[in-house]
Parts: sequence; structure tokens; C-alpha cells
Amino acid sequence: MRQGDKETMADDPHSDAIVIGGGHNGLVCAAYLASAGLKVRVLERRGILGGAAVTEEFYPGFRNSTASYTVSLLNPQVIRDLRLHEHGLRIAERPYANFLPLPDGRAFRLGGEHTQAEVAKWSQRDAERLPEYYAMLDRIVVVLRELMTRTPPNVSDRFVLADWLSSLHAAKQMKHLDMRGRCDLLDLFTKSAGELLDSWFESAPLKAVLGWDSVVGNFASPYTPGSAYVLLHHVFGEVNGKSGVWGHAIGGMGAITDAITRECEARGVMMETNVAVERVLVERTGGKQGKAVGVVLADGRELHAGCVVSNIHPKLLYQRLIAPAHLDVDTSERIGRYRSGSGTFRMNVALSELPDFTAAPGTQLQPHHQSGILIGPSLQYFEQAYFDAKSKEHNAGWSRAPIVEVVISSTLDDTLAPAGQHVASLFCQHVHPDVEGGWDAHRDTVANLMIDTVDTYAPNFRHSVLGYKALSPLDLEREYGLVGGDIFHGSLGLDQLFSARPLLGQGNYRGALGNLYLCGSGTHPGGGVTGLPGRNAAREILKDLKRGPRPD
Repeated sequence: MRQGDKETMADDPHSDAIVIGGGHNGLVCAAYLASAGLKVRVLERRGILGGAAVTEEFYPGFRNSTASYTVSLLNPQVIRDLRLHEHGLRIAERPYANFLPLPDGRAFRLGGEHTQAEVAKWSQRDAERLPEYYAMLDRIVVVLRELMTRTPPNVSDRFVLADWLSSLHAAKQMKHLDMRGRCDLLDLFTKSAGELLDSWFESAPLKAVLGWDSVVGNFASPYTPGSAYVLLHHVFGEVNGKSGVWGHAIGGMGAITDAITRECEARGVMMETNVAVERVLVERTGGKQGKAVGVVLADGRELHAGCVVSNIHPKLLYQRLIAPAHLDVDTSERIGRYRSGSGTFRMNVALSELPDFTAAPGTQLQPHHQSGILIGPSLQYFEQAYFDAKSKEHNAGWSRAPIVEVVISSTLDDTLAPAGQHVASLFCQHVHPDVEGGWDAHRDTVANLMIDTVDTYAPNFRHSVLGYKALSPLDLEREYGLVGGDIFHGSLGLDQLFSARPLLGQGNYRGALGNLYLCGSGTHPGGGVTGLPGRNAAREILKDLKRGPRPD
């Protein structure tokens, strides 16, 4: 878009589409809409685009992916369609997936060419069964990965042929699984991760590393029914064409949203930061249902559009931006019951040197420093961490022995920290979303607990900490709009997946009002930096507007 055109659009209060929230899904949706010739405006409350996928300075001279922090789920088709590599996106792969230091001074490593031999140190039986376990997941993931790119069949009071066809398509995908595969799929959707892993393996370190994915951002025990699906949710991805691999975006997660932003600019999208939406403008028509016709901003401006697209958390949309009078009682009650809460405590830490682990001594760079370092030796440890935080029996609402994943992104990316120094992401579980006395009173206490937890396994860690920024569930909600600190915009339970995400009747990205659409992580296929909710929503919007090209 020429500069003169941009200025004209900035002054024009009318657009074809307004996207509320400049997180990665909102930007993806905007880019696809603009490719069909729509006049699109993105409004972001914060001073930076990217939502939770951003790179920010958190301590003088130290930058990091301050919220979302690792790459795997970003959809390859989104990467290609939006030319993200052409816009500079580069992803470095971890040398192997996970490093698990153990209380007895040993360490377990998973991933890479030595996996079988490593697992055999603990159990020859597990080493023999591990390829079969991965093959089971792969059979199911191939089918579900296809469904992730599709619009779920809508479940509503009205019969619509398109919804019936969507149901038929979903059923056809299931036909690719034989009876054994269907049984495995049922297990993954209904059983707990702990129950599933216990049925496959006997060694605690292997089950801990595999089971970690079931509690990531999920305020639950690994033995909570349905938690096996959360485990599955984290194996959908790929990096550089390699399935199941995790990596780091050079420049941090903000490099992803920066690349999407550049494509949005190339397609003429108008993007504004430091712009808070106060409410959605609703116009009443002859029928019961009103329609969204624009937004009112905190600065008093009114902006009008042919459709309004929400990339924010569903609770924020329906409970803060839309007046109760514009929603039917059923929608209001169901969104009130929508579960959103996480056991996550997120830290960004500036380090003077690398951790010196008892299980792998040395502060010189080694492959384990470049992997996902997990503090938490067993599923039983994970379960106790959850019960501690949930019961609040011994503390105000956090685990006495928390689970911590440490990712030292500067070991793969020297742009983030001064020479010889490092930045680490600490992704910690479990804390209660609501603690006695409020999180502002306890943030630093819990931050020091997390540092001490890592220090138990790497005794130089505490004295290497130059500074940190801690994000409690309350901070994650205030800064990034993650209600209850929920990184997925809502729990990934069976009652909040596929056609029921966020609510039955809205599973096809169409909201509770006419001309209102949903494109955030609170829609199918859920959280993670995938870009798929934005892509899928754009397809449905363009279908309703009879515009193209549409993402297939």
C-alpha cells in the first residue's frame, strides 16, 4: 500500500473487516482477508503487535520471547502462504528434545540418534516399545492434522447443508484409521496421560519427559481423564519439514509475528497499536439477533466495518466488549461456564553464565543447554505439584516442589543477550490462578522458589541470575489477555474442543451476532502458535462474503 493510501485508510472510519487483537492469529486472518481485496484494519491494545508471540527487552541488554517461547506447531501452509521465510523467518532446531536431570545425579536425554540407547539404560523393554508408541501417535496425528485445517461441523438448532457436509468430511477422515487406530484415538481423547503412559512404559524418566506435554499450560494432574489429548496436541508440529521437532525462531517468537506483519503490510492491511477497543457496536435488525457493525475505541472513536473479527479470548469478547443486552441468555450462561485457567508461572531470566548441572557439569556450551531442560523426575512428582497448588493446604496456592522447563534460547541465537551471557525462559507449573492475598503480593516469592528449584540441580544458577521478569497468571491476563493465565484461551477438555470450541453453535468461527467472527486460540484447533484458527476463520469469512481466493 502506498503511503498516501495508508494515510487515507487511517482517516477513513469504515473498513470491510476490523480485527480485534493483533496476536498472530489475528494477523494471519487479516493477511488472508486482504489477499482477497478486502480493506482490513487490525487493532491492538498493546504497543507491539504479536500478542503472546513477541520478543521484548525484559532486562537492560537482554531480549527474549517473553510469553510464548518455542516453535513447532506453526503450520507449514501458513508459512508458505504468507511467505514467512521470504520475510526473514529462520528456525533453529534443538540438538535433541529434552534433558532431564535427576535427583540421584544422573540425567536422561530424549531425542536424537541416541534415544534408543538412552532409554535402554533405564529399561530395555521401554526401548523396544518406544518406536511402536511413536508409530501409534503418527497414525493418529496424520488424520487429526488434516482435521485441524478444516472447519468443524457446526452444532446448532438450524440444519445447514454445509454443516452436514463438514460432518461427513470429518467422518471420512476417521475411516483412514483401522480398528486398532480408532481404539488408540479413543484412548487419547478419554484417558489420562498417566494412565496411557503407564500402559506403555515402566521407566519413570521416560514417562516424565513424555508426560510433560500433558501438563503444559494445563492446570491438571497427568492422571486427570482427558489429559492424554493435551499430550497429543503437542506432537502435531514440525520444524523445517521434520515432524515432532521443536525449535527456536532466530530473533525470538517476535520474528514470526514480525514476518506475518510484513506480509500484512505488503497486502495493504492497516495495523494500529496502543488502541484499546471499548465495545463492539451492535445494530438491531428486525430479527432477534443483532449484527456487529464496528467498534468503539477507548479514545472515543467509532470505527465501522462490514464484519468484526475477534482474536481475543472468548470471555473478554462476550463479557467485556459486548453489552449483555445484545446476547441471549443461553450464550451468556455458557460463556460464564467456559473454563479458562492455567497453572502456569512464566519467567524470563538474564544469566551471567550457563547452568552448571550436577548431572552434566560445566558452564561451557553443551548440547543439553540447547534442549528443553525439564525439572520434574516423574509423573508422581507432576501430580503432587498439581495437588499442592490446587488444595492450597501448605501454601497460598503454589506447589512446594514445582515443575520447571528451562529453555536457554541464547544458546541457539546470539542476538538475544550480550556476548558471553544468556537468557532463559522458565515455564513453571503448578500455581493456582487465584492465590490468597492476590498475585501481586506473592509474585517474587514464587519467582525465587522457581530459581531455587533449578538451583537444586544446577548449583550455580542462583548466583548467575542478573535479573528477571516474572509473569503470574494474573500478569499473563493483564498483559496478554490470557484469562486466568490460560495460554490456550480456554481449557482443552473434551467439552471445549472441535465443534464445541468455544461453544456449541459457534464452532465454525461465526459468533453469537451477525457479522461477528472468531479467529483466536479459543476456536478450533486451539492454542499454540499455529496460525490455523486465523487461516480457518478467514476461509469462512470469505465464503460468507463470496470473495476469494480462499485458503483451501
